[in-house]
Amino acid sequence: MPDKLTSVNPANGNIIASYSIYNEQQVAAAVQAAGKFFQDWRKYSFAERADVLNKIAVELRKDKEALAQLATAEMGKPIVQGREEVEKCAATLEYYAREGADFLADEVVPTEARKSYVTFRPLGVILAIMPWNYPYWQLFRSFAPSAMAGNVMIMKHASNVSGCALAIEAIITKAGAPAGLLQTLLLPSSRIEALIGNPGIAAVTLTGSTEAGRKVAEAAGRHLKKQVLELGGSDAYLILEDADIEMAAEICVNGRLKNSGQSCVAAKRFVVLSSIKTAFEQAMAGKMQASTWGDPTVETNISGPMARVDLRDHLHSQVTTSLEMGATLLCGGFIPDGPGAYYPPTVLTNVKKGMPACDEELFGPVAAIIEATDEADAIRIANDSPFGLGAGVISGDEHRAERIVVEELEAGSCFVNDFVHSDARLPFGGIKESGYGREIGVYGMREFVNVKTIYIK
Repeated sequence: MPDKLTSVNPANGNIIASYSIYNEQQVAAAVQAAGKFFQDWRKYSFAERADVLNKIAVELRKDKEALAQLATAEMGKPIVQGREEVEKCAATLEYYAREGADFLADEVVPTEARKSYVTFRPLGVILAIMPWNYPYWQLFRSFAPSAMAGNVMIMKHASNVSGCALAIEAIITKAGAPAGLLQTLLLPSSRIEALIGNPGIAAVTLTGSTEAGRKVAEAAGRHLKKQVLELGGSDAYLILEDADIEMAAEICVNGRLKNSGQSCVAAKRFVVLSSIKTAFEQAMAGKMQASTWGDPTVETNISGPMARVDLRDHLHSQVTTSLEMGATLLCGGFIPDGPGAYYPPTVLTNVKKGMPACDEELFGPVAAIIEATDEADAIRIANDSPFGLGAGVISGDEHRAERIVVEELEAGSCFVNDFVHSDARLPFGGIKESGYGREIGVYGMREFVNVKTIYIK
């Protein structure tokens, strides 16, 4: 087992820093300190908790540029998107500081009792197992509602963004938050199971792959601990025959290339009706080819390197295997010369069931176009997936599109005439192999509370 976690710049392969892995004593002390602090934090009023969250938001904005540059260095995020991510985190903290008390207000339920109601009380220490693709947002969208509810948090971040993990802890400390509200543990994935089993951990939230979700669910289930799992996705977008082709292509390209295509909820499968297939292919390929990509520090580049070379190589293998099985390459599809984990915006068409581009999650800037004969066939193709995170419909008929997303599509978030994205005001999560439970929104805020019935005769 390694004794260091190493961050490598995916744009050039240079080592940024190495970090010592926490030993068992450090882990035990952190969990114990969190449990002790929880007994105080749970007694803070909503107004007092809100004040802490607002102060953290102020510090995030003060350090926005440095935080964005760190994410760019550690996982290749385009610098403009890094700034946007930090701002989104600050706004989310402010949102829960403002709305959290109402979300968790007691709910009176009339019964035969003199007084009966439901109240929401925190669970304790929440273990957050976070991914590298949105190193700040993924954490704060869990932390903000959880902390406002009265919980405290232990974070195990992805190994390649250890600098971002420590920066989050430092920001919270700098804001004057009480010690123990959030602690970062630098650990390899091999030690997660033991951490979940620690009696001081009350519940677990994970954003990651479906395989990681299975392992966490198994470990947490063994100890009867609540989990929220936000896992992989292969979001399908239905492009109907009444869609504006140029608008559809623009939406699809934006949804596919956000974060260099490295998002669980990114647009991935584009199910287009036969009558407009050729026109959509041309528009999609044209806009993908015109998208600027490369050095993530260049502000005009909307796609940078992938987070690691092994991830880029796996994506390229999925592309080449799909081509060998009969898919057609419209653009991209090659590994560029030179250092870095770069992969160009790529479009495959004539994608069919059985190909990796159809059946597997493409976690990078690759679009898979799948032909459907009609609306019913498009819905069937969209739902014929083990995933169910997000989905979209692009159509000139809003009522038709709304009917499809409400009644037909099997996904946790469904968008009409826009690409799927998370919003602190709306619940976020999936079904099927995309996980269970919800983050953010009132439903997400209530995941890690004791929904307690009070009955007074």
